[in-house]
Amino acid sequence: MATRARGHRAADVSVGQRSGRRHPLVAAAMALPPAALLTIVFGGWEAVVTQASSVAGMLGR
Repeated sequence: MATRARGHRAADVSVGQRSGRRHPLVAAAMALPPAALLTIVFGGWEAVVTQASSVAGMLGR
């Protein structure tokens, strides 16, 4: 019975969300903190710069 209640609650939450694309600034705000953390932890600064350049190119088209 508890599983059913959780499934019902999850369905209610998803109904209230709008579909569509996320604003690029919101997406960047969500992606930058984990990217910075991974850069610090793994030392992959060159990879982050390359990806950021690719994203900037996509947003600029």
